[in-house]
Amino acid sequence: MPAKDSKLDPVWDDLDRTLGQLFMMGFDGTTVTPQIKTLIEKHHLGSILLTAKNLRSAEDTTRLVYELQKIAHDAGHPVPLAIGVDQENGGVNSLYDEIYIRQYPSAMGMAATGSTELVFEVAKATAEEIASCGINWIFGPCLDVLTNARNQPLGVRTTGDDPQEVSAYGVAFMKGYKEAGLATLGKHFPSYGNLEFLGSALDVPIITESLEQLSLSALVPFKNAIAQGLDSVMVGGCAMSSAGLNVMHACLSDQVVDDLLRRDLKFNGVVVSECLEMEALSHNIGVGGGTVMAVNAGCDIVLLCRSFTVQQEAIAGLKLGIENAMISRDRIQQSLRRVLTMKSKCTSWEKALNPPGIEHLANLQPTHTSLSTKAYNNSITVVRDKSRLLPLTNILEPEEELLLLTPLVKPLAASAASRALSDTVTSGSPEPAVWERSASVMSGERVFRELGRSLARQRNGRVLHTSYTANGVRPVHENLISRASAVVILTADANRNLYQHGFTKHVSMICNMQYTTGGEKREKPLIVVSVSSPYDFAMDPSIPTYICTYDFTETALNSLVKVLYGDINPAGNLPGTISQSQKLHQSRHHWLVENFNEERDANALDALIKTVTEGSSPNQRSELSSASSNSFLLNHAEVTEAHFVVRNSSTQALYGFCSTYFFKTTGTGAIGALFVDPARRKLSIGHSLHNRAIRTLLQHEGIKRFQIGTRLPSIFLGIPTGHSAERKRLRSWFSNMGWNTALSRPVCTMVARNLGTWSPPEGMAKSLASAGAEFDLVYGWEYAGPVLDHIKTNNRQGLAEVYKLALQDSSAAGIIRAKRAEDGAIVGTVVLYFAQSRMSEFVPAMKDLDEPTGGISSPVISPAVGEYSTLMQGLILLGMRQIKGQGATACVLDYMDGDGNFDGLSAMGFDVLHNFEEVSCDAATWTMVPPS
Repeated sequence: MPAKDSKLDPVWDDLDRTLGQLFMMGFDGTTVTPQIKTLIEKHHLGSILLTAKNLRSAEDTTRLVYELQKIAHDAGHPVPLAIGVDQENGGVNSLYDEIYIRQYPSAMGMAATGSTELVFEVAKATAEEIASCGINWIFGPCLDVLTNARNQPLGVRTTGDDPQEVSAYGVAFMKGYKEAGLATLGKHFPSYGNLEFLGSALDVPIITESLEQLSLSALVPFKNAIAQGLDSVMVGGCAMSSAGLNVMHACLSDQVVDDLLRRDLKFNGVVVSECLEMEALSHNIGVGGGTVMAVNAGCDIVLLCRSFTVQQEAIAGLKLGIENAMISRDRIQQSLRRVLTMKSKCTSWEKALNPPGIEHLANLQPTHTSLSTKAYNNSITVVRDKSRLLPLTNILEPEEELLLLTPLVKPLAASAASRALSDTVTSGSPEPAVWERSASVMSGERVFRELGRSLARQRNGRVLHTSYTANGVRPVHENLISRASAVVILTADANRNLYQHGFTKHVSMICNMQYTTGGEKREKPLIVVSVSSPYDFAMDPSIPTYICTYDFTETALNSLVKVLYGDINPAGNLPGTISQSQKLHQSRHHWLVENFNEERDANALDALIKTVTEGSSPNQRSELSSASSNSFLLNHAEVTEAHFVVRNSSTQALYGFCSTYFFKTTGTGAIGALFVDPARRKLSIGHSLHNRAIRTLLQHEGIKRFQIGTRLPSIFLGIPTGHSAERKRLRSWFSNMGWNTALSRPVCTMVARNLGTWSPPEGMAKSLASAGAEFDLVYGWEYAGPVLDHIKTNNRQGLAEVYKLALQDSSAAGIIRAKRAEDGAIVGTVVLYFAQSRMSEFVPAMKDLDEPTGGISSPVISPAVGEYSTLMQGLILLGMRQIKGQGATACVLDYMDGDGNFDGLSAMGFDVLHNFEEVSCDAATWTMVPPS
């Protein structure tokens, strides 16, 4: 194929023919449509993306791909079409066939095997199967580093949060694909591993890391894969916003494509844009203009997934850009050379018109079936089994019953019975839904029913099986739990499907409160299985037996059954930093850490707080700005507190301070604050304070977990994240101390000002009236029983203490309740408090506003409630009215989940005041970071 400066074949003098090679397009339908035929014949389209909506079976795919190539050949295309698919395995497969295409674990499932050799084998097998159907380009590997594990939708499509591990597995995937003759594509440059989502479809997800930060983590796998021969890279459509970089869409930016990818990472392969049909891009820029911008930025192939009208608009836009001299012929020829070079590696007319087909797939089937089983068996991970419940044969007598509880989830790609399901669902339907048309997916309900049957086949005793929904724990569940001798709960991305988290915690609480017929307390065996993201309960020690399968295909769940019954020993390990504590290796000072003495140290602590506050950068709000030495002293009967200082015994000055609290109700030991004189950082003062704090917390009987951040007092709800550079510094520091910061939970404090002129949003009253709930405000301990029973559905640290503080302070604090209209049951609560209350002493934001202020704290909505947002707004609305009625001009919302949808609260007048990341870990598995 043509070298950089060699003369191109005269056939490429035809501009239309050349431009066709710069596009990749998709279409709807499982057969060749007039639209795609026109694009190939008239517009010389060079690449096609096939998705699950196009592919019914291996045989149909082979036929479809051949027809597309034959049309291109007969139309005089000098080179074959590049035909690509996403075939990531796990829950993302475009091509599925229960007979000829094997199922393999997701990328993270493969990483859990710990074997790059096995990854290579699986990648090669995957590529061999789709290559047999004539496909020559695989959209993989996924090279994203999952730097924010909890909230990212990529989930198990990545291999983890460690850049070096992602690199090693990514290169192994790539080499396996190339071994089978496919072109490879790394995605999603520069990274989809830590996107911030703003909400609206017209809002583009944003990367906030600087280029320097990206180069230390997210770009490492791309750099290594490029060095090993990566054929192409997909550049995402996300925005980028950091110092010196403000990009609306990465794939349209020459800073990202030409400068970062080509110049800095030295990539000279094919760059593919994100699909330009994305709503935000087409709405803000337009597809025609976007196409010109993508090519000028350095993209070689512009992707347009399905709309024929939009695809024509893109072609016309590119031609107009050339006519107007916005794009040079040399620039077009650069891309053409790269595309032709890639095609020469993965296809030819001989290969394109003679795919191996079904016969070859049949020959591959036996070895690939064995490989699939091996991969799944090696990926299943037992994260914890503290009570030694595995195998189940050790704890269940033959006649005892086992209960399986499974969620209702969206359909998942790939299942051995999918065709039967599809035939059943679609019979008599003139136009089935896309997922039904594809014949490549199966509902979770169906695959979980198969799991129940598999469990039943392995034992004499009965297996009870029922599903659960956002309606929470119902009487039927309670009856079955009481009846069964052991319980298995499945969750699938519980961090994003919060009803699953609440349901599981509720069932765990029920199992912990079981009694024998003689009245003796006996904890009922409970096993929680995450069948997608491993982060659901990875760091929750209250779930003592926790297993991860990384996807819920039938093959994965068959391996799970083998693990549950002891037929195989689970060999998988959680990938990345989640299962390891990073160590510090530099030399350390050993500072004398003393107990805080209020009489001796109070003034010095106030001086240290002032020094730290003044040391904050001008554009960074300090959480300590209104704190004092008294802010850290709870003197609460159910909280054991211990605070520590590093000080100069000669001058009495404090160099560092750390506060700790042990909450007896939840067994949580929390570091509530840790700060050091800015002039004395990097001297190991913080390290010495941290280790003393952990050692002290470990001595408490009943300690179950550690946490960074407390809601009581709420100076620091976690690691402050308001300033990106400071956030990175603190996350890195705590990570080096042994905390898994990838499993953080965002929390924030919000504020609404100008209450004097405030009024509820229009239509809110009507919305609340339809919620089926009644709201009231109560004061005093006489209301404690039902309220404290209600908040037990949420075991977050400090919750009970906040509510008890409010109930005991009836003159200046109360509880707002939402009660179900039909039976009066409490379904939601918040704490309401005023400036003169004791609660306000522990919320510095109340003083920080420097105006009359009231506060609302710690909302708890029952997991079973469907109208979550409406109830939340109703509780807060009543609180704001009370606060306004007392003459206050501002309202603080303390301790709000930071990953919630803030549209409703914004409409009510609230803005975020402080952002934090609450981090917790299992105390039983804590490893102290020793000084070197």
